[in-house]
Amino acid sequence: MAARLLEVYLDLLSQPCRAVSLLLGCTSIPHTVRTVALRRGEQRSPEFTKLNPMQKVPVLVDNGFVLTESDAILKYLASKYDVPDHWYPRQPEKRARVDEYTAWHHSNTRPHAAKVFILEVLLPTQTGSPVDEGRLSRALSELDDTLVKMESMFLRRQPFLCGDDITLADLLAVCELMQPLGGGRDVLKDRPPLQRWRSRVQAAVGEHFDRAHAVLYALRDRQRARL
Repeated sequence: MAARLLEVYLDLLSQPCRAVSLLLGCTSIPHTVRTVALRRGEQRSPEFTKLNPMQKVPVLVDNGFVLTESDAILKYLASKYDVPDHWYPRQPEKRARVDEYTAWHHSNTRPHAAKVFILEVLLPTQTGSPVDEGRLSRALSELDDTLVKMESMFLRRQPFLCGDDITLADLLAVCELMQPLGGGRDVLKDRPPLQRWRSRVQAAVGEHFDRAHAVLYALRDRQRARL
């Protein structure tokens, strides 16, 4: 029986989904995208719930093998398919640096950047209530602490978070830090080292960057139009 084409279930308004989309685009792994519109609740459909009972994206289906969680999906793709080694290096110390960042990412960069987007865009849109400026101020302070650590612990004086080459870590991080842009907020505007890092990531992934973020840019433009 012929192997089925790799399938990924994505909503590109989701930061982790964009990271998966970027890796697939940059590495030209043949795949089919199945869009799951979170804003319409499609993740709660019986068909999708059967794939992922947690009702979250992304989900990967590779010839019957189902995998959830973006970190696991990215590392699976980089390990199984013939992709350039820099994405998830085989050399143990270099790979450990990627694992070090991704472990830290899920309790730092991800929740702190996402909280700013939730408070400034998602909750006001869903409830019609104004932004809670007190909560937003605290969320921005938490994110600022995270950005300080990103610069001092990971970026330091190197081009990318884990060394001289772009890795999966950079994809996860840049997609999270782009998310507040949906509300018109550039969280890196006062951080030149991280701005330069973001520019290097954009240059490394090329046209795939804007393609993956098109939905986010459209949201930003709609938010501006309401002002």
